[in-house]
Amino acid sequence: MDKKKEILELIDRLNEAAKSYYQGTEEIMSNLEYDELYDRLSTLEEETGIVLSSSPTQKVGYEVLSSLPKEAHAAPMLSLDKSKDREALASWLGAHEGLLSWKLDGLTVVLTYENGQLVKALTRGNGQIGEVITANARTFVNLPLKIPHKGRVVLRGEAIISYEDFQKINRNLPEGEEPYKNPRNLCSGSVRQLNSQITAQRKVNLVAFSLVEAEGLDTTKELQDKRGAQLDWLEQQGFQVVERVSVNSTDIVEKINEFEKKIQDNVFPSDGLVLTYDDIAYGQSLGKTAKFPRDAIAFKWEDRQEETVLREILWSPSRTGLINPIAIFDAVELEGTTVSRASVHNISIMRELGLGIGDRIMVYKANMIIPQISRNLTKSNNIVLPEVCPVCGSKVKLNDENGVQTLICLNPVCPAKEIKSFTLLVSRDALNIDGISESTMERLIDEGIVKSFKDIFYIKDKEALVSRLPGFGKKSFDNMVAAIEKARSTKPERLLYGIGIPNIGVQTAKLIARAAGGKWENIIAMKAPDLMEIDGIGRVLAEGFENFFKNSAKREMVAELRNELVLDEEVQAVGNSLEGLTFVITGSLNSYDNRDRLKAEIEALGGKVSGSVSSKTSYLVNNDITSASGKNKKAKELGVEIINEEAVIKMIKG
Repeated sequence: MDKKKEILELIDRLNEAAKSYYQGTEEIMSNLEYDELYDRLSTLEEETGIVLSSSPTQKVGYEVLSSLPKEAHAAPMLSLDKSKDREALASWLGAHEGLLSWKLDGLTVVLTYENGQLVKALTRGNGQIGEVITANARTFVNLPLKIPHKGRVVLRGEAIISYEDFQKINRNLPEGEEPYKNPRNLCSGSVRQLNSQITAQRKVNLVAFSLVEAEGLDTTKELQDKRGAQLDWLEQQGFQVVERVSVNSTDIVEKINEFEKKIQDNVFPSDGLVLTYDDIAYGQSLGKTAKFPRDAIAFKWEDRQEETVLREILWSPSRTGLINPIAIFDAVELEGTTVSRASVHNISIMRELGLGIGDRIMVYKANMIIPQISRNLTKSNNIVLPEVCPVCGSKVKLNDENGVQTLICLNPVCPAKEIKSFTLLVSRDALNIDGISESTMERLIDEGIVKSFKDIFYIKDKEALVSRLPGFGKKSFDNMVAAIEKARSTKPERLLYGIGIPNIGVQTAKLIARAAGGKWENIIAMKAPDLMEIDGIGRVLAEGFENFFKNSAKREMVAELRNELVLDEEVQAVGNSLEGLTFVITGSLNSYDNRDRLKAEIEALGGKVSGSVSSKTSYLVNNDITSASGKNKKAKELGVEIINEEAVIKMIKG
C-alpha cells in the first residue's frame, strides 16, 4: 500500500477510536491494537516526513465539544512518551534519582487556589484549551476546598472513579440506558457535566500528581528542587497524592515488579506507571518535543499473550437490545488468573479479527485486568450471526452506524431489556432471594438460563450452565438454590410489589393487599374504580395497575410465577391508633434490630412511614434530637416535631 494512503487510513481509524474512547460508551478498538497502529503511524511519519495536522501524534487528549466555558492553559499540557521495556527505563534514568508512580486512568484536571480557597478547576481538554469545571470539582469527595497555604497554588491531578462506585452506578442506570464500558468513560462524562449535582452523585476522587506553582512558599532548598518533596507538601495541604516510590537505575525493575503485583487489588483504574526525574532543574533543562516533555516517561505493561483455541461464540443480549459476541476459548493462565472468555464488543471487531470456531487466537489482559483477543492466527471467519435473540427468540437486525456494525434484538419486551424487572422481583422487599444481585441476574439472562419469572425457580436444574459463569462454584450455586427455595413461601403484597407494576411501591402493595382481604385472586381482579376507593391511590396509579394485567404476556408470566409460590394469604389484624399519622425514621435505634421492624409496627396500627421529611410529616423519629443532620434541620424548618424512639413505643403501646 502507498505509504501516504496508509497514513491517511491510520489517522482516520485512530481518531475514530480515540473519539469513542474518550467521549462515548462504546469501545471499537482494543488498547493493544491502538498502540500497534499508533506506533505504525509514527514510523510512517518518520519514514516519509509527512505529518498531518489531524494526526493523533500531534494532538493531546480529547476535543472540547461541550458547552462548558473554555479557557486556555498557561502552558500546553503535553502527553508522555511511552515504553514497555523495563531495562530501557533504567537506561533512561541513568545516574539520576527518579519517582515511579501509578499512571491513573481518569481525566486530568488543573486546580488553582488563592488565599487558601479553590478558585478554579480546568480540564486538560485538547492540551491547549480546557473546560472550566470549578463547580463540579467542588463536589469531588476528597478534594480540599480550603488549604493552609495562602499563596497562589496550582497543581495537577487525575479525577477518577473507583471500580466499586463504577459498578454501583452501572447497576442503578435507568432501564434501557447503555452501561458505561469502564470507569474512565464514566469519570470523563461525570466531571464534564453541566449540572454539578450529577457530578456529586458519581463519587469522583482527585489524586494529585504534580505541583505546578506555590507562590510565596518559604521553602527549603529540597522543596524547591525535588518533586518528591513537593508531593509530600501537597499531602500536608490535605490532598490525596498518587502512590509513588523513589527509584534509581539499579532498583527500578524491582520496583516496577512490586507495582505489578498490586494491580489486581487496585481500587482505582490504572493504565501503567509514570517515571519522572526527581531533580526538577535537571528535568527542565532537557526541554521538550512538540508533543512530549523530556523529564518524564510513561511505562505501559508489556501485554503477556497466550495462544489458545476459540471453541464457541456466545451471544449476550444487553438491556439496550445490543447482542454482543463473547468468545469462549480453551482456558489459559494470564496475570495470575485462569481466563476462558473475552468480550469481542461488536460485529465489526469480530469480522475484523476474522473469528471462526477452531481458530488459533492470541489473548491478553488489557491493563493486566480485562481479557481481550489481540489477533487471530488462522482467520477462518466462519461465525454465522444468529437470526433470533438467544433470550426471547425474537428477530434480530444487523445495524450499521458510522461503520460500526452491531446486532440488535427487535423485541421491546425482551427479558434482557427488562433486567431491572427481574432484579426487583428478587430484591429484599419482594421475594428476597439472597445472593442474586443485578449483575448475577444479568449473567443468568445473558446465558439463556432465565427467560421468564418462573425460570428463577428452575435454576436448580441448570448447574452445568451456571457453573461456567465467572465466580460460580459448587458452594455459591448451592447457596443460591437454597435461597430460591426459601423464597417460594411469601406473602401476596411481596409478590405484588415484585412484579413491577408502575408506581406500586412497598406501602401501596400492602394497602392493596389489605383491601383485597389478602387473597391473590382478589388482588389481580381489582379494577381502577376499586383501587381508587383505597385512601392514597389516585387515577393514574389505578389505571396503570389495570393496564398491567390487560397485557396478556405479563399476565401469563405472573400466573406462571404464582404457580411456583406458596402464598400466606392470612391478613394480619390491623389497629388504627396511628391512622392519619406519617413518621420519618432516622438514625440508630435501641429497642429494634433495624428500622424495618419499627416501620412494620407503625404500619400495623394504620400509620405511614416515609423516607423524607415534608409538610405532611407528623413526627421525625431520631434518638439524637439535637443532631445537626439534614432531616433534623428540615423538620425544624417545617415545624415538624422531633421525637425519640421511646416516645414512639409509648404511642404503639397506647
